[in-house]
Amino acid sequence: MPVVKVALVIHHGVQALDVAGPADVFAEANAFIPEDDRYETVLVARDRASLRASNNMQLVPDLSFEGASGAFDLVLVAGGPDLPHADPEPDMISWLRSIPMRTAIYGSICTGAFALGHAGLLANRRVTTHWQNAAKLASRFPTAQVEPDLIYLWDGPLVTSAGVTAGIDLALALVHQRHGAAIAVAVAKRLVVLAQRQGGQSQFSPYLSAPANPESPIARLHTHVMENIGRRHTLQSLADAVGMSSRNLARQFVRETGITPHEFVERARVDAARMLLEGTRLPLKGVAYDCGFGTADRMRLVFVGRLGITPAQYRASFQHDPTSSERNI
Repeated sequence: MPVVKVALVIHHGVQALDVAGPADVFAEANAFIPEDDRYETVLVARDRASLRASNNMQLVPDLSFEGASGAFDLVLVAGGPDLPHADPEPDMISWLRSIPMRTAIYGSICTGAFALGHAGLLANRRVTTHWQNAAKLASRFPTAQVEPDLIYLWDGPLVTSAGVTAGIDLALALVHQRHGAAIAVAVAKRLVVLAQRQGGQSQFSPYLSAPANPESPIARLHTHVMENIGRRHTLQSLADAVGMSSRNLARQFVRETGITPHEFVERARVDAARMLLEGTRLPLKGVAYDCGFGTADRMRLVFVGRLGITPAQYRASFQHDPTSSERNI
């Protein structure tokens, strides 16, 4: 196989880990593959002047957009805190518009998806980004099908990932897809990260998204559900638990969280089940019972609907090689 030419697009205020994470994956992979099959990664920006990342780290581009006129095998736009709120640099957007014609695979890490959107590359595509910015991405680019609950995903030549460390997952998936599972696992071990996080793994965790006021009824309901995840929950039982009418609870919950109480309970069950599947050998029917699904069949239906994989496949992804993609870079 020929050398893989990778371009990481950077800009002022870029998230440093969005750059360093994938770059380190490709650099570590070079230690396990033949010299003529290595990754060559360059940083591309408006010009070659040094720029500051969001953590104030100084980065120096290898190529300007004008100088990066050749073909690449992979182009990834790194995210940054400002991208969801401000229009990207015009030179970057102009350069990105040309990449589908000369790049096998292109995509983004975290909020880099906003730059792709401004370049018109998200239209009619399934995409993801950091869950905190997913609604804004969907609103700003309504022709994109935004999936806020995925670590990364592919849609044709387009690859997008969730926030920050998900760029490492995406890069590992790309290495796995080109060089096989053994190389991807070896790289992950060198980086001391989990090699098997699949694109279908959920970003959502109720343990990370509790309401700001821990004394509010909604916060108390979060705690009640997670402490009693195996119990049957109805809207009335939830309302009784926090001393509200079911109607008022439903309205306030949606107003404060953007989802219904039923949706929250189901997401919490999935998250609890994921942790048991990742960290224990409890039989599937035991996981289903402990997490309130009732039966393994019901848990399977919910997992397939939400994550696109079965509980058995999810557990297997933490024990052996992830499923390979059909696309090649």
